Amino acid sequence: MMSRSYTNLLDLASGNFPVMGREKERKRFPRVMTVPGSIAELDDDAANSVSSENPSSVAGDRIIIVANHLPLKAKRRPDNKGWSFSWNEDALLVKDSLPEDMEVLYIGSLCVDVDPIEQDDVSNYLLEKYKCVPAFLPPNLLEKYYDGFCKKLLWPLFHYMLPFSADHGGRFDRSMWEAYVSANKIFSQKVIEVLNPEDDFVWIHDYHLMVLPTFLRRRFLRLRMGFFLHSPFPSSELYRTLPVREEILKALLNSDLIGFHTFDYARHFLSCCSRMLGLEYQSKRGYIGLDYYGRTIGIKIMPVGIHMGHTESAMRLADKEMRFEELKQQFEGKTVLLGVDDMDIFKGINLKLLAMEHMLKQHPKWQGRAVLVQIANPARGKGIDLEEIQAEIEDSCKRINKELGKPGYEPVVLINRPVSSSERMAYYSIAECVVVTAVRDGMNLTPYEYIVCRQGIPGAETGLELSGPKKSMLVISEFIGCSPSLSGAIRVNPWNVESTAEAMNEAISMAESEQQLRHEKHYRYVSSHDVAFWSRSFLQDMERTCADHFRKRCWGIGLGFGFRVVALDPNFRKLSMDHIVASYCRAKNRAILLDYDGTLMPQNSIIKSPSAEVISILGRLGGDQKNTVFMVSGRGRDSLSEWFSPCKKLGLAAEHGYFLRWPQHEEWETCCQSSEFGWMQMAEPVMKSYTEATDGSCIERKESALVWHYQDSDPGFGFSQAKEMLDHLESVLANEPVSVKSGQFIVEVKPQGVSKGLVVEKIFTSLTGKRKQADFVLCIGDDRSDEDMFEIIGTAVSRGFLSYNTEVFACTVGQKPSKAKYYLDDSSEVITMLESLAEATDSPASSDEEADSSV
Repeated sequence: MMSRSYTNLLDLASGNFPVMGREKERKRFPRVMTVPGSIAELDDDAANSVSSENPSSVAGDRIIIVANHLPLKAKRRPDNKGWSFSWNEDALLVKDSLPEDMEVLYIGSLCVDVDPIEQDDVSNYLLEKYKCVPAFLPPNLLEKYYDGFCKKLLWPLFHYMLPFSADHGGRFDRSMWEAYVSANKIFSQKVIEVLNPEDDFVWIHDYHLMVLPTFLRRRFLRLRMGFFLHSPFPSSELYRTLPVREEILKALLNSDLIGFHTFDYARHFLSCCSRMLGLEYQSKRGYIGLDYYGRTIGIKIMPVGIHMGHTESAMRLADKEMRFEELKQQFEGKTVLLGVDDMDIFKGINLKLLAMEHMLKQHPKWQGRAVLVQIANPARGKGIDLEEIQAEIEDSCKRINKELGKPGYEPVVLINRPVSSSERMAYYSIAECVVVTAVRDGMNLTPYEYIVCRQGIPGAETGLELSGPKKSMLVISEFIGCSPSLSGAIRVNPWNVESTAEAMNEAISMAESEQQLRHEKHYRYVSSHDVAFWSRSFLQDMERTCADHFRKRCWGIGLGFGFRVVALDPNFRKLSMDHIVASYCRAKNRAILLDYDGTLMPQNSIIKSPSAEVISILGRLGGDQKNTVFMVSGRGRDSLSEWFSPCKKLGLAAEHGYFLRWPQHEEWETCCQSSEFGWMQMAEPVMKSYTEATDGSCIERKESALVWHYQDSDPGFGFSQAKEMLDHLESVLANEPVSVKSGQFIVEVKPQGVSKGLVVEKIFTSLTGKRKQADFVLCIGDDRSDEDMFEIIGTAVSRGFLSYNTEVFACTVGQKPSKAKYYLDDSSEVITMLESLAEATDSPASSDEEADSSV
């Protein structure tokens, strides 16, 4: 047992703790693949990330599928000597669905407890026979990881249940979180044992392994890795209640592609990324992507399908066993409605029973004729409130049968035992309607299986050939993942028992011709969107998302679950202090162009006036006769004049260049010929209406422009309002000489032709006219308006403003797509760099060089 309470998640993520119940190290089974380097390096969590420069030893690609459980059934041999294994046809199997030349390797745990003495033999056997690699979890770790954190915290939360009281869902327990991290680490070690990072794809499945991407990404920066969530993802209001919310989000973002069953689930995830991490998604050519430190993480929306071959095999087995005929005789003359659900509080079984009761009472014609067969599969784990919900279901069945039943007729048949897949197919085949009333479910493939069974199989010996018109009816909850795909189903709110009852009556009363049309529509979709289509589509998107992995330069930064990979274009690099200082000292004529907000002043700073340090640095830089220093800002000229009054030799450009004041001058000049501002009377009322409707927004009125700020508004609503305002203003001001642009939490209206790029052009032209053409240019900015400066600088040589020998340092603040070739991380680094230049200006060495050059 763990005796220590861990509060530092960095220790957890780094693996600096004992795994609970771990046996002493045993010899590992032979590895399938090796990564360059020794085993010892990989086993040391402090080792550097592995990125092989050697060519792969594997001719074709391979995919490693990681899930909590291996798709295997296991049982003890009769002689109690060893184990027998077989494929679990009910598990998600994609090995038959991927390209034939792609090798598939499974990694997961077994559903049985294997003695440590047998684990090596079992591992070798499963690898050789099934290409499966088992991850053995110690029993006490498994209990806290799976039954604890997964089933009592994540599962309820992801299905919209909050732990309002100790007996209503699981309260957050840090020891369970530690167990969850420990288990994910064990899975990562198994992946590393068999991984070839240059050639393999890694596909991680479901909420049990949400922090696994971080463990793998720490080791292999360019690993091609996808994650698919098979459960719902809750809305941000619920997800934000999770104490480790950011750790899990950041871990998922270490994947390259993240998949969800429906757009609702993806939308909730994207909303969490926006509200908690400030990330906004973009849709480009039909693909959704999140830009995260230079990496584009793809968002895939694709509901999983069923395995058509396995379903048809189960149908043939049911046909062979004559199960269909048995059930047909048992329910002869009855209209069968069927429910197939796990014993779980979220499946809404009792709501279905109440709806059946209501239907029989409201439509007495069905009494004696309609039967609800409810198959209740055993619970998959130690979930919450299982005993209570099971007792409630059994009581409801007894009460309904007692009240509405009669000799030879029970309106509800509860099958509370494990049911084989072949028996389940036989029940599907006799059912006129399948009813799913889950209050929340990730996908639920029961309707898909039912549709395929009702289509029948050719050549069946018994009724499973289903001669005659093929028809099926579905009553399904609108809160399950398959609902959007089945447009011919009757969708219901399962909490509304009366409407569900009416839907059930409508389904079994519908004309056969309409049932047939609905069935045909559903069958076309289900048969074409099977598990093969789903898995190949996900793999194709993963290949596309990872296509530029080896084109970019990557660095791993951050500790613990704050770890992320920064991926940059090879030509986009961090500004080297030594390099720029050396270039600065060599130069004879320097142009230094600086933005203010977000560059010299942090965006989130409450105090907006410059510090004494900044004033001092600018004064020293401006005092050097070789330097032409300009502050190019979006702020008004009054603020800039007041703040930088001590810096007499500092040039100022206000309101993005509408006003310009040259160094050692007092007067401002206007850079735009337009002096008509009648458009402000048209634009301001529009902005005011949006300000009143958007809490936290405000209008900034400048001499030449109007700016709407929404930084303090709700992120989602503010962004939506900004888009709407942009369209509105463009429409209202279509015939005015102005431009309407959006920026970082702003919408701005300003005269046409005004830009920071125009200021740069003027400065370069002036220097050239004075025969002081710059041989050193430093330009720093942080937002979209500064890109205009970078663009002009990029073309300055070809336009004759700069010579080919000019050393240019166009630098953006923050690692993001930019026309600049350099970056610095934040405003503190900008100030440090400028301080280094100022020191070079002040140093005796610099003065000596100046004297030497004059000689």
